[in-house]
Amino acid sequence: MDSCRIPANASKCSGSTMECFMVLSTRAQKISIGILCGLFGTICVFENSLVLYLIFSSPGIRKKPSYLFIGSLALADILASIIFVCSFVNFHVFNEAGFSKEVLLLQLGGVTTSFSASLSSLLLTALDRYISISRPSEYKLLMTKKRAWTALAVLWVTCATIAGLPLLGWNCCTLDSSCSELFPFVDDNYLSGWICFVVVLLGCIVCAYGHVLWRARQHVAYMEQHQAQAGKQNSRMRMDVMLAKTLAMVLAVLMLCWSPVLALMIYSIFGRLSDRLRKVFAFCSTLCLLNSMVNPIIYGLRSKELFSSLRRVLSHFRRQLKAPEESPEAESTHKSSVIET
Repeated sequence: MDSCRIPANASKCSGSTMECFMVLSTRAQKISIGILCGLFGTICVFENSLVLYLIFSSPGIRKKPSYLFIGSLALADILASIIFVCSFVNFHVFNEAGFSKEVLLLQLGGVTTSFSASLSSLLLTALDRYISISRPSEYKLLMTKKRAWTALAVLWVTCATIAGLPLLGWNCCTLDSSCSELFPFVDDNYLSGWICFVVVLLGCIVCAYGHVLWRARQHVAYMEQHQAQAGKQNSRMRMDVMLAKTLAMVLAVLMLCWSPVLALMIYSIFGRLSDRLRKVFAFCSTLCLLNSMVNPIIYGLRSKELFSSLRRVLSHFRRQLKAPEESPEAESTHKSSVIET
């Protein structure tokens, strides 16, 4: 740790490098961050766990590549919520800085892997919709279950490899470059590379969705002209349009939640962040949790298959609750109590 280059703002930290990154100075700020992280994180884990259960408990749904990609997104959001909340609150709220450099980089790698996998899962979902709506007759041949699992394996391995580079040596202790003002031991060159990776992902997602929504509008116009025709083709088009709109909503929420964080990261590379901006960055980081929390809500409201699966699960749960009351033992007990009365 002594061989690490000290960040540019280390002079403000009374000789303690790690204190430079603990930007929350008041009790109110720490309580606010703790409440936001705890609330968003808990809801996010519950909702995304429910999405995973609904997908993999239904044989009809889990066979579809579209929902395998959505399941990957839910898994990434669960991991991101757990790792981010634990590490972020422990560091910024409880000011625990006794971890080694390797442990801190491992925590950061977990957060980076999860959020990168979340974005990459959205990209695969967008590409899946692109193929489905542009080449519907060949969709089942092009997007098989085996190819979907292969794409997911490549996705997670790639994200984990990129996120593990600082732990493998690309950090400010081994390279002759300045450390990031936002993350301990992270080299600015690596941060620049990761930001470029995220921007490329977002750009590809936007391009794919642009084409999907353009084709969706064409399908809407077609259905309006052929409302009298009821058949499988119109049903498939309605499904494509519905899912395209759903994923467009996901993308809009994604951009709103990630834009402030990415903007401040980019600014930190080319300029110097004030203490106030670093506090703003800490609060904006919770928007990433908000994004992970909103995604399953959109699925539940927009996906008829997931909503139907949820209704079946709730109906089954209600029947199980009523079963003890309607059991023969309960009925005989009730009759005996009536006779005694």
